Amino acid sequence: MSVNNLDDLLGEGVQGRYVLVRSDLNVPLDGSVITDDGRVRAALPTIKKLADAGAKVVVTAHLGRPKGEPDPKFTLAPVAKRLCELLGSEVPLAGDLVGESAKALVSGLADGGVALLENVRFDARETSKDAVDRSELAAELAALTPGGAFVSDGFGVVHRKQASVYEIAAVLPAYAGGLVLAELDVLKKLTDDVKRPYVVALGGSKVSDKLGVIANLLTKVDRLLIGGGMAYTFLKAKGYEVGTSLLQEDQLDQVKGFLAEAEKRGVELVLPVDVLAAEGFAADAAHEAVDVTAIPADRMGLDIGPRSAELFAQKLADAATVFWNGPMGVFEFEAFAGGTRAVAEALVKSDAFTVVGGGDSAAAVRQLGLPEDGFSHISTGGGASLEYLEGKELPGVAALEGKN
Repeated sequence: MSVNNLDDLLGEGVQGRYVLVRSDLNVPLDGSVITDDGRVRAALPTIKKLADAGAKVVVTAHLGRPKGEPDPKFTLAPVAKRLCELLGSEVPLAGDLVGESAKALVSGLADGGVALLENVRFDARETSKDAVDRSELAAELAALTPGGAFVSDGFGVVHRKQASVYEIAAVLPAYAGGLVLAELDVLKKLTDDVKRPYVVALGGSKVSDKLGVIANLLTKVDRLLIGGGMAYTFLKAKGYEVGTSLLQEDQLDQVKGFLAEAEKRGVELVLPVDVLAAEGFAADAAHEAVDVTAIPADRMGLDIGPRSAELFAQKLADAATVFWNGPMGVFEFEAFAGGTRAVAEALVKSDAFTVVGGGDSAAAVRQLGLPEDGFSHISTGGGASLEYLEGKELPGVAALEGKN
């Protein structure tokens, strides 16, 4: 990928210059408390490098899915507070995105100062399907930072054609941030000259979310492990009854096709051999480990079982490259976190190049208290990672290459 990067911008000199940084600060919240600050910490290096070089750093980001208008539930105030704590300097939050509050805050920003604009998705133009609307917002963001530059550092949104990701790169001189470059470098190792055996473990709730990536991976991997809620559609496709477990009946034909394709290509497709079958979806639901051939009609699988956890760990042990995306069960409930823990621990023990594909998988690593440095890379963007591995062009990356 031939794009201008953060080092190029710093080499040009940024003292006293505005730099608009698109970060991914979409953190999970419990009320106003951040429960996992991984994305905030991942955004820090680029912001800090620019501030230390004397730039006037204006950060834009989204949080949650507001309906294109201000919503106090999705204010970036908790993020501004955490950024302030981590940077050790004040990070004021504008009361709006491109309005009077933002203009006043940005115009008064000192060299080396950092300011955060309010949630970019409070403006409906950010995610509009109309390119004219998005371009209008991009122009207003650029007007906030006269003579400025744009740094794309929110890897978790580069698969979105949105104003602060795509159109803005056509208005301001655009540069790839360190985080985006690092993520793309890792993904290239999963697609070009991959060290084998190459094993992918996929989980999560719906197989429909991963149709494209499964189809593409079946042409590239040596072994594919399927867990999580999506496993029950695979088990049903093999003729097993799955009780009240999550099932996408409309995907059964597609999944049967995947099973046939895997066999044809010699890809080992590994499914659970037992599951934890629970009486209901609850942290304290009564449950037992049952063989996949004997899931009771009135029970739902909420995790892979202990034999499956052992099997999956074995199937990861000899890998040279591993990509993992999606939990093996409802890891948020302690009773049903065992399968996800087994996969994560197998990766920690492995000598392979191991990549955790963002989203719930990254959250699980931190919630389970596993060492983050036990993995080669923990991505900040699950959706972007999957679309890259699916073979899709990422609009935010295409924009940096001048394709917008």
